[in-house]
Amino acid sequence: MKDKLFEKVKQYVNVHGMVQPGDCVAAGVSGGADSVCMLHLLMRLQKEIPFRLAAVHVNHGMRAEAGEDAVFVEKLCGLWGIPFYLREVDMAGYASAHGLSPEEAGRLLRYQAFQEVLGEIRAGDRCRIAVAHHADDRAETMLFHMFRGSGLKGVSSIRPVRESVIRPLLCVGREQIEAYLEAEGLDWQEDATNGEDGYARNKIRHHILPYAQREICGGAVSHMCELADLLAETESYLAGETQRRYDACVQEDVERRSGGNDTGEGAGETGNLYGEIKIGLTGFRAEDVVMRKRILLRALERMTPHRKDITARHIAGLMELTEKEGSKELFLPYGIRAVKEYDTLFLRRREERAAGPGQQVYRDSPAVLSGNLPEICIAPSALTPGEAAEFDVPDAEGFVFILWEAAFLPAASFFYRKEQNIPENRYTKWFDYDKITTSLSLRTRRPGDYLTIDDALHTQSVKQYMINEKIPKAKRDSMYLLADGAHILWVPGYRVSRQYKVEKSTRRILEVRVRGGDHGGTDRSIVDGGRG
Repeated sequence: MKDKLFEKVKQYVNVHGMVQPGDCVAAGVSGGADSVCMLHLLMRLQKEIPFRLAAVHVNHGMRAEAGEDAVFVEKLCGLWGIPFYLREVDMAGYASAHGLSPEEAGRLLRYQAFQEVLGEIRAGDRCRIAVAHHADDRAETMLFHMFRGSGLKGVSSIRPVRESVIRPLLCVGREQIEAYLEAEGLDWQEDATNGEDGYARNKIRHHILPYAQREICGGAVSHMCELADLLAETESYLAGETQRRYDACVQEDVERRSGGNDTGEGAGETGNLYGEIKIGLTGFRAEDVVMRKRILLRALERMTPHRKDITARHIAGLMELTEKEGSKELFLPYGIRAVKEYDTLFLRRREERAAGPGQQVYRDSPAVLSGNLPEICIAPSALTPGEAAEFDVPDAEGFVFILWEAAFLPAASFFYRKEQNIPENRYTKWFDYDKITTSLSLRTRRPGDYLTIDDALHTQSVKQYMINEKIPKAKRDSMYLLADGAHILWVPGYRVSRQYKVEKSTRRILEVRVRGGDHGGTDRSIVDGGRG
């Protein structure tokens, strides 16, 4: 069994050109079964392909037993004669500072750590980053993206090779990996959180995939991986065609001011650009509708830090804009303003300017353009756990934000807060802070805004919701909403989006209340466990 798996992985590595003689490979090793198996196989592969191998372990600072994992990996590397590099990062702090989920922050920090180590040891060699995703991970990711409404690129799931990142185990499943380790007499570390159902991916891993394998088709995972290969080939072809057409009808006058989504993979698609992208609509309209949508997506990707913040709603809004007569405009996440003037579509993103402690106003927001009702961006740095942060808005009482973390609350009250029904209060609401995908903002409504209206994640436009609720038309454009990009967390005094509800897995709670609203005060018995 062990030799059969090794031969399969070796063939997979060779077919995809993952490792070549003289390469320098940094392998991400957490200490779990998957990464231990990958490191052992790469060590064996070194005997046939001369390349340099180093192990990188990243301690995210989130689990008490993380130090034990690092010691385990270091001892393993010492036993096998593999150089070991430890990197310790503050995942929670990074996520808070950059407005990211812990998972996204962890991914970014891991790839930064890999690049750092490669920078120290590469010595001019071609560099590769080896990560231990396997076939089950690939199938799980495919389903996750399907359920969330992803496009072709997302559904094509994890790739064997993307830029400098290689995945040697993508051709084998978890059961095969564990059987290999047992046959070799190798131990590994178990991450207790992998057995929990707090995350959507874990639910897919523990329930949906096993059911599909058991009740529908024994080869479900392998068939999904075959489909992922086919979709990836199709996406690669379409990506090339998209770029060719993009270059023909798009002009860019942009620059990167900071950041981007360069994690060591897909570096050619990094964004976070400021300036102007101009799309000539004469050539654009001559393209098939599929290619038009892809050109628009490509343009938005160039300007936004994280692709996942761009949804089908944004593309649909831009498509509608290109088809309308006359001059029109649309406001998008990250302060991007889309303006149609005659036969040209402009996408403009200007640098943000400060508007007070922790607040920002976009220069091209509708508020600034009209001279009133500014958009207030709630910077993560403005939210200190356990402390109230107040934000004033014109012609209203203002808002109070408090970020609660487990470390700042008694364990019993935090558990109670998450497990019990949160009291109904029109002017004080609680949200799962880690589900917020972009920087929060207080602003008036825009075209394309929507709410998640139920646990099945069905959505409804804010426009239709306001009509259904019989909110006076004269009031709709002056109401301040709590927004996460185009996703509205809360229409104050009315409803909240179900996407951000507090659950058992919630680690950080964002409390928001309207200052001076009816019963707008905080229920301290819930927050402080009855103190005060």
